[in-house]
Amino acid sequence: MKKKKSKKSQTKSNKNNQELGQTKNSAKLVLFVFGIGPIIGIIIFLYSKGFFNSPNI
Repeated sequence: MKKKKSKKSQTKSNKNNQELGQTKNSAKLVLFVFGIGPIIGIIIFLYSKGFFNSPNI
């Protein structure tokens, strides 16, 4: 009987590990989008305002 219980707990833990892996991947994606997105937006904004152009003296 102990072996049957351990098999059931193993299948449950495998499902939990797969769900945790999916949530970790989605969390990484969200952090990447909200972390890198604003930086790219700021760079585009500054470039459009001429921030990266060398000044003409």
